[in-house]
Formats: sequence, C-alpha cells, structure tokens
Amino acid sequence: MFQHPNGRHHEIRGHRLWVEQDGAGHPVVLLAGLGPAGSHVVFHPHFDALAADHRVIYVDLHGRGRSDRPADLGEVTFAGDVADMAALLAELGPAHLYGFSYGGLIAQAIALDHPHLVTTLTLANSLHSPEMWQLNHANINRELATQLPETWERIQALRRSGLPSTSEPMRAEFATAAPLIRFYDPANAALLATEPGARNEELYPLFCGSDIDFVIGGQVPVIPDFRPRLKEIAVPLMVLAGRYDRALYPALQLDFQRFAPQARFEMLERSGSFGHVEEPGTVLDLLRDFWRSA
Repeated sequence: MFQHPNGRHHEIRGHRLWVEQDGAGHPVVLLAGLGPAGSHVVFHPHFDALAADHRVIYVDLHGRGRSDRPADLGEVTFAGDVADMAALLAELGPAHLYGFSYGGLIAQAIALDHPHLVTTLTLANSLHSPEMWQLNHANINRELATQLPETWERIQALRRSGLPSTSEPMRAEFATAAPLIRFYDPANAALLATEPGARNEELYPLFCGSDIDFVIGGQVPVIPDFRPRLKEIAVPLMVLAGRYDRALYPALQLDFQRFAPQARFEMLERSGSFGHVEEPGTVLDLLRDFWRSA
C-alpha cells in the first residue's frame, strides 16, 4: 500500500480541490486520467522518486478523489476542469505540467490559453480531440474482437439486450480485457494503485455518455479539437507514447508529431497506456532530461 504525501483542500472557484505535495524544488503538477473520472491515485507510488529534486503536486479534480463532489454531477465539465486548474496554478506558481490521458487535454488548454502558468508541458498517453477519443474505443473493440472473441461475444450479447457499455455487466466484461489492452505485460496491471473512492464511477457515464465504449457522448463531443492549435504551444513540449497501448495507440500518437512539429516525441518500447507504471525509471529519466534541456 502506498503512502500519501501531506495534503489539504484548496478553495478554488467556490469548491475545494484536494492537493498533495511532496519534495522541494521546481513544481511538477500531475494531472490524472483514467477517463475523466480518475484521481491522483493513478500516479502513486511511481512518482515518489521525483520528489528528491522537485516539488511533486498531486491534484484531484472537482468531483473526483478527495475533492468536493457536487450534488449535481452535471456541474463537472471540461471547461470547469480547465478553469479550476488555471486558478490553482495561479496560486501554486508556474509548473511543469504532466498531463496523463484526460489530464493531457486539460494541460493542452492551459498551455495554449494560460502559457504564463506553464514551464513545460508533457503529454503522456494522451489525446488531442473527441475524434481521437472515439478512435480509441474503436481500436479497443477491434482488439477485443480479435484477441478475446469469447469476451467480445458476451459484450455483443449484452448490447443486443439493450444494455449500455457503462452498465455493471458490461463494465465487468471490459474490465477483464483491460490488462491485455492497456499493458505491455498484462501482469503489470497489478502495479496500478487503487483505493476505495479513487474513481468516480457515477461521473463517468454522465461525462462520457452511457454508451461511451461505442459512441462518445456527454461532455466529450464538446471538448475542443486541439490539433489546429498544437503548433501554437510556445512552452517546451514532450509527448510520451506506449508502443503497446492498444487504446491511444502509436499511429494516433504520431498525430502530435504532425501537428506539433516543435514537440519532442518519445516512444516507450515496453509500455502500454501506463508508461509511469511499466517503465517508471525511463519516464522519470526522460522528464529530468527534458526539463534540463528546456
């Protein structure tokens, strides 16, 4: 079991965000993914060593983890997440942003519209648009159909019965496939930290749409397509991709090279969706090298 660093709530735009800080030095803000419903727990304990020379800041977004949860989860929006993080960064000071998965979308918005708050930007197994989010699920389903046909047939049977993909029976089937889809070594799924309440399962279908594994919905279609603006990112930018990520797969990640030619692009050869879990030493070495050269 990992040990949480010291944390407290910060009053941000009328609600409280849970923030943990560890170490000293230039701040590094970690923005979590696991869809828009995850918490900072996804980063523990894999960034502990970074606290030896940086101030590592873990954040739970509004409605997630240990932050306040609104009575109406419909209040949680992408625009609200961006505004919250911009306000928090104004309080904490300019920082290296590490945006993982959904967190990378927030990080792109801040780097483009609030560059004075960002020292450098790292996008780790992230995405650039609603279209990429849809293609992510399409590829997951292709992998399921070809590699786990028995699971895929059960999913199809549930779908024919009218159940959306975020229903409990559907989620159980997709969960059994996650180690194969998300990891270079499926056994490494056991290294992903979990704790009760770390992921807001009620928020997920509201934010993403109840049938997100087939058709994006909720807030996802209104998230900006950042591709036309990626070349405008003025702060140093690095993109980390996993060779064995079968969700946000390498062919999609190469879009960042095409649309942000100024970016440093690194392929993690022994990682899936969670480079910081499967190759933590490599990720931290790349980050330190990137920050030194920025």
